[in-house]
Amino acid sequence: MTTRRIHNWQCRDRTVVLGRRTLVMGILNVTPDSFSDGGNYSDPSAAVARALEMAAQGADIIDIGGESTRPGAQPVPIEEEIRRVVPVIEKIREQSDVLLSIDTMKAETAGRALEAGADIINDISAFETDPRMVDIAAETQAGVVLMHMKGSPQTMQSNPVYDSVVQEVGSYLDQRIRFAEQNGVRRECIVADPGIGFGKTSEHNLELLRGLPELAQCGCPVLVGASRKSFIGKVLDRENPSERRAGSLGAAAWAVQRGAHILRVHDVIDTCDVCRLVDTLLVGEHSCS
Repeated sequence: MTTRRIHNWQCRDRTVVLGRRTLVMGILNVTPDSFSDGGNYSDPSAAVARALEMAAQGADIIDIGGESTRPGAQPVPIEEEIRRVVPVIEKIREQSDVLLSIDTMKAETAGRALEAGADIINDISAFETDPRMVDIAAETQAGVVLMHMKGSPQTMQSNPVYDSVVQEVGSYLDQRIRFAEQNGVRRECIVADPGIGFGKTSEHNLELLRGLPELAQCGCPVLVGASRKSFIGKVLDRENPSERRAGSLGAAAWAVQRGAHILRVHDVIDTCDVCRLVDTLLVGEHSCS
């Protein structure tokens, strides 16, 4: 059995306790081409409605992305990414105090999102794509999620190879955490993400899930985003991402038991139920209250 460390995650002027129960981050892709829900929430009013629905279902965080990062996805111009995400963030913030995360690799997009009311920067490149991102994170003291990705969305699934995926991902996350701290980002603001599905084979993803306790030794809270990913489809022979709900919930239960603090998911209600039960078994606390 894994015992999670308690962390106080600083997200601008808000302090979020991690570890007593599992937090659920609901995915909101305002894109036409994301792998599971592309096009569903391209309309701002539909996106806002979905965000409020997820918050009502128990999501602690809404993660808003305006650029698909599925394998092979092409970059989106900054102006278009901002056009997609900023009005949605503004409208959600007018109606809810739920934590808002901007899923972007671009510093300008992150800055505009924070001005609109976001609390967290979720950078899948761990501050490597845009060198200005770490400065914005340091200046605003936003919560940050630093993720491991081998290559870029365009190249990451082209035969990724590791000698030891858990060791290499863990070493990379340690390096990026140190980089962030050396550039003014407080450790209390940082969450680490092993990057399930980002430059990994199905077996690599399974090894990372098995190795979560080792990855948690980075000293920061851990976020896991396995929801509907292709490795679940491969294990269960489910080609359509919408048919991977049961597998995603199984991965969620495993991740919580192995020490994950936050789960990034599509299926909020069901994941909240899983977290509430597993948290109760582990530490006697209810999730998604």
